[in-house]
Amino acid sequence: MDDWQSLSHVRWDCKYHIVIVPKYRKKALYGKVRREIGPILRDLCRQKEVEVLEGHVMPDHVHMCLSIPPKHSVSYIIGFIKGKSAVRIHRGALNYKKLTGLHFWATGYCVSTVGLNEETIRNYIRHQEKLESGQGTLDFTEND
Repeated sequence: MDDWQSLSHVRWDCKYHIVIVPKYRKKALYGKVRREIGPILRDLCRQKEVEVLEGHVMPDHVHMCLSIPPKHSVSYIIGFIKGKSAVRIHRGALNYKKLTGLHFWATGYCVSTVGLNEETIRNYIRHQEKLESGQGTLDFTEND
């Protein structure tokens, strides 16, 4: 319980593995956009007291492991992050070049609770690029 956090009336450890994708799963996350998206997402998370434990940007999706306080719902945080980051991406990295209207992210998202296998998920996020390119494999069994 040493990594649990607390607010005035609650002790909590709420971690989520979240995946968001650009509209139509376009491979839009490269070059300038890929370099700028990390700081944008970290800044938006910091505004809502959400801790980014791990994050990795792939050409067609973003993986994040977030610690979200229980005072916010996951859907609220994801809606906030996707909405505000789309505006910042259009203004900064894309210079208002429209990909698909004024939208950047696809409508949905994927979320799962991390629970007790946090290290496995964080390891996957950290090394997924190697896994997808076939450069290596990870052992996803628990270490004894």
